[in-house]
Amino acid sequence: MATLHKLPLQERLPVKNTFQRASSLLILTLLFSLLLYRLTSLHSHGPIWFIAFLCESWFTFVWVLYMNGKWNPVKYKTYPERLLKRSDIDLPAVDMFVTTADPKLEHPIVTANTVLSLLAVEYPAHKLACYVSDDAGSPITFYSLLEASKFAKLWVPFCKKYNVGVRAPFVHFSSEPQASQALSQEFMDDWRYMKNKYEELSRRIDDAASHYMDDELADFSNIERGNHPSLIKVIWENKQGLEDGIPHLVYVAREKRPKHPHHYKAGAMNVLARVSGVMTNAPFMLNVDCDMFANNPEVILHGMCLLLGFDNEVSTGFVQAPQQFYGALKDDPFGNQLVVLQGITGVGFGGIQGPFYGGTGCFHRRKILYGSAPGLAGVSKHDDLSDKEPQRIYGDSRELMESASRIISGKIRETSCNNNLSSRVEVAKRVASCSYEFNTCWGKQIGWAYGSMTEDILTGLRIHSMGWKSVYLILDPPAFLGSAPTGGPASLTQYKRWSTGLLEILFIKSSPIIAAFSKQLKFRMCLAYLIVIVWPLRSIGEICYALLPAYCLLANTSFLPKASEAVFVIPLALFLISNIHSLIEYFQCGLSARACWNNQRMHRIFAMTAWLFGLLAVLLKILGLSETIFEVTRKDQQSDANDTDKDPGRFTFDNSPVFVSGTAVLLVNMVALAVGLLRLHGPVDGGPSPGLGEFACSVWVVFSFWPFVRGLDGKGSYGIPWPVILKAAVLASLFMQFCGFGWVH
Repeated sequence: MATLHKLPLQERLPVKNTFQRASSLLILTLLFSLLLYRLTSLHSHGPIWFIAFLCESWFTFVWVLYMNGKWNPVKYKTYPERLLKRSDIDLPAVDMFVTTADPKLEHPIVTANTVLSLLAVEYPAHKLACYVSDDAGSPITFYSLLEASKFAKLWVPFCKKYNVGVRAPFVHFSSEPQASQALSQEFMDDWRYMKNKYEELSRRIDDAASHYMDDELADFSNIERGNHPSLIKVIWENKQGLEDGIPHLVYVAREKRPKHPHHYKAGAMNVLARVSGVMTNAPFMLNVDCDMFANNPEVILHGMCLLLGFDNEVSTGFVQAPQQFYGALKDDPFGNQLVVLQGITGVGFGGIQGPFYGGTGCFHRRKILYGSAPGLAGVSKHDDLSDKEPQRIYGDSRELMESASRIISGKIRETSCNNNLSSRVEVAKRVASCSYEFNTCWGKQIGWAYGSMTEDILTGLRIHSMGWKSVYLILDPPAFLGSAPTGGPASLTQYKRWSTGLLEILFIKSSPIIAAFSKQLKFRMCLAYLIVIVWPLRSIGEICYALLPAYCLLANTSFLPKASEAVFVIPLALFLISNIHSLIEYFQCGLSARACWNNQRMHRIFAMTAWLFGLLAVLLKILGLSETIFEVTRKDQQSDANDTDKDPGRFTFDNSPVFVSGTAVLLVNMVALAVGLLRLHGPVDGGPSPGLGEFACSVWVVFSFWPFVRGLDGKGSYGIPWPVILKAAVLASLFMQFCGFGWVH
């Protein structure tokens, strides 16, 4: 047993990446060579050469950012079996948070499955509590959770009796049990019974509108969305504190009033932190989105291996599981599964200060969100919080101040959750009021950070800036699985929201650039954050470079050396080697060449559509002309396999302005190619006429926008709406006039 105590709960595994380093340096050398060539030949070329130099300088800077992020990849292996056998470690309590905002975009059955998967995890039930934040204050969502809690009394014992692998019912019942599972007639009888019960649950939730008059829903009768008091309901309480029972389940709808700021998801998370603080006050918190179910039943044990397995807590300020997806479309046609971004770049952050906080699938230390600095049992003496009274920090709830004091002092001794939650409901309602945060530090220096729609990145940045590190929780099977948005509108909406929120971070006082000099954020970690924060700014360089070949074809000039010149080998080698480099990264992540191409073309599309509109949204906010708007992404379960009228992998469109810029870029390049081909058959003028490079680049742009090419003659949602095409045609015409090429030329 003494030997067992010495065995680590986790193991740090540096990842060898010699080839990636070498190829990255080669690409960087080629980029610098191209820039040097541009500089030495600027005098003999026009402004178009200088624009190309600026774009390529920007691309070089972005490449340096990625090189820095990928340079020292690190993974961790966890040993939950050792944790369970360690007599010197008492498993701590964990508060689990689930957030949902709109029952129409986030169907209640999806939320119910996520909650059921969390209630059934392999962890002592008396040390768990699940809080569901419903930002819509929807009776349908509450009713769904109420019915799910009844089903949980059957589902949780079933999962633990038969050691069910995936404990989200809709996944478990999506296929028949494998032969290895069907060990007995008893199992098959129980399985069929549970499946019938789940189907009944799904039907009741789908028909929830007929249950509005139930007594349980009386408090919702006069609820007006966006204008209602706090609603806190203890749906299920583990009053006996049973280790093999069902964890607490609490419904939370924070107070909302039209003239009070609500701070989107960050505001909801801070309410959950306060409500759980006065009800159960677990030292650790796990937050997941409503569609991100627990796929690995031992996920909390694995998380605790990292949170408890280091000699110094600074190594795990938070533990982030990469976002992975259930029923994801093959080859990632919409480029939003983030496999390489997380599997290569995110793992690389492990060698600096750790991965970003991703907003879901993350374990937090409560004391950190309360402002505790590394290595101290309390707030750092150098912190701005040190000279403030607790009431000015946490608000005027005596119960919350006392619970926060216990957490920050490190004196908390509770190993299980409070077993008398009902007595704390009124206190919880008070800290969930919309005016509670006035003149406090919530959202500014404690809790989830305000100031950006990407509250997750901003909150993680603040934690890293305090000196804490983070760790990636990479498991097999994956810790959590969710649903990736499909179709053009949903994908672009998500990236527009992300890009808007990320750019907002650049212009606030807690930006990574400022934090690198004034706080504890490492300079290399600052560069890592810039990888995503500059997404919207990258749209300028991407659009300019996509229009350069078209401009050259229309204006009969060039921005690349001719194929007959020796220096042509530099851009050619850069194009080939960079694409081979990307292809190898996708192969390393177990993806196909087609997935690589899909992500490359979607990168171009996102840059010239969603990222561009994110940039415009922030510029309008800075100028005081408008405020940024939080748009919820639709969350769906896997598409119906019997729906043969739909092609889930094909790009779809709507009338959103976000499609105009991409359509315009496509039209310009298509016209430019036609003009360039016509000129090939005409008389050859003297001067720097376009060559093979310009034609190849323009063709590359058209192929990158192939979903838009198909959309030009597509039908229904697969076609680009005529208002979008007309607006794009106007922009394309203006650009062609700028090029000196009119319709009559």
